[in-house]
Amino acid sequence: MENITDFLGNVPWWLWIVTFILLVAIRDVFLQRSHTINHNFPVVGHLRYWLESIGPEMRQYFVANNREELPFNRIERGWIYASAKKENNYEGFGTDRDIYAHQHIFVKNAMIGYQVSEGHPNFEDPYFLACAKVIGAYNKRKKPFRPASVINVSAMSFGSLSAAAVEAMNKGVAKAGAYHNTGEGGLSPYHKKGGDVVFHFGTGYFGVRSKDGNFSIEKMKILVDENPCIKAIEIKLSQGAKPGKGGVLPGSKISREIAEIRGVEIGKDVLSPATHKAFDSIPELLQLIERIADETGLPVGIKAAIGKLDQWDELTDLMKKTGKGPDFITIDGGEGGTGAAPPSFADHVSLPWVYGFATIYKLFQDKGLCGRVVFIGSGKLGFPAKAAMAFAMGVDCINVAREAMMSIGCIQAQVCHTNRCPAGVATQSKWLQAGIDVSLKSNRLAQYFKTFQKEFLEVTHAAGYQHPCQFTMNDIQVNVDDDYLSSDLKTVYGYEKTPVAFESMKELHDCIYLGGKPN
Repeated sequence: MENITDFLGNVPWWLWIVTFILLVAIRDVFLQRSHTINHNFPVVGHLRYWLESIGPEMRQYFVANNREELPFNRIERGWIYASAKKENNYEGFGTDRDIYAHQHIFVKNAMIGYQVSEGHPNFEDPYFLACAKVIGAYNKRKKPFRPASVINVSAMSFGSLSAAAVEAMNKGVAKAGAYHNTGEGGLSPYHKKGGDVVFHFGTGYFGVRSKDGNFSIEKMKILVDENPCIKAIEIKLSQGAKPGKGGVLPGSKISREIAEIRGVEIGKDVLSPATHKAFDSIPELLQLIERIADETGLPVGIKAAIGKLDQWDELTDLMKKTGKGPDFITIDGGEGGTGAAPPSFADHVSLPWVYGFATIYKLFQDKGLCGRVVFIGSGKLGFPAKAAMAFAMGVDCINVAREAMMSIGCIQAQVCHTNRCPAGVATQSKWLQAGIDVSLKSNRLAQYFKTFQKEFLEVTHAAGYQHPCQFTMNDIQVNVDDDYLSSDLKTVYGYEKTPVAFESMKELHDCIYLGGKPN
């Protein structure tokens, strides 16, 4: 044994390297047939695959300019990071954006802006910006809810996000007075850290699932009774990343904790079908909404990406006829989001947010239903100018997903679907998510929300208004094309939004249904 040890110890280091390279070459040429490049160019061929694997990072940091990346460019990410860290998020020497580009947004400022006087809620708290509508007020739900923030965390499940990320977000929304949408993975312990919660379920009915995989109203009642943090319930019809497509949760990913939260069996594959079992028609959907609202007392809404309008037309007719219907509607953009999807869906199925929302809003407006519903927008709206455009089009609140992820450290690595998220946000790896300091990251999400609210209010005041709900389609102008360069939203989308009943910020501040308070 000593002779072998002595022999190995006397082998020069370069011979070890040569031996390793020789073994790789033998493997490439004689033992593997799956990679032609490696077979034809042994050893050196591996360099091609390595360079390809780090291509996104190389382009992101060294090749792409500040404005050309998708889904979020470097300037947008930088603004979120700086806002979350309470750093300087200003630009110097003028904008480097092409302000003549298609869809560029212009907010028309007033000659004399709105002035906040002493005694105004924003005089004491420059971050206060509650929703102008009360969710569930029209339908007289037992527990109406006014979101205390117009920016909130969109649907992202525990399972797709790490426990540390979910906990940081929930603690962050508690500090910012916002709400946290659970996503369709059920209500986890990490959603119950002080923030208001919107419980969201899809076709898998996780958290409110019967043994045969159907929706259980009994489990829903128990869930709501035991968790006063739940302020509203959202039924997912479809999402922007993959509308009309179901999914499979592999048994290998179902731990004991996830099984308990989702109400499924450990180690067994779980199918989320493309459509719901609890209803298969618009009248049945309406019945389910009313049943959940009656049994829980909570406002109930729906979330969908927009495509065909025939069933929406049926829904609005039924709402008008019965006087019933969803308390809020979340419109998701076809831009996609944190949900992984095949390119055929992510790139082509459902309309982008601006087209989808304008189409649905006009339909509800034609039926005289806009005042009955709280409209929530979800689709890269977590920036003050984009939010101003959304509010001018008729939105009452916005939900953000990827922007919230970036505020707690996401670097847009775009590997959410691989379980290898380097920032520990979209992974179940204990090692990777251990890098998230929950206390620090919750503060950063809260600070991003507060910075957004403050800057959004400043933009609103510059336009001469007290609250963003007062924006009209004429207040925002967008570039259309080279022949018809720029026009206001009313001309572009062919409608003027229905005015929102608004008295004052003090009325919102003193509302008994205002969220963001300790449970």
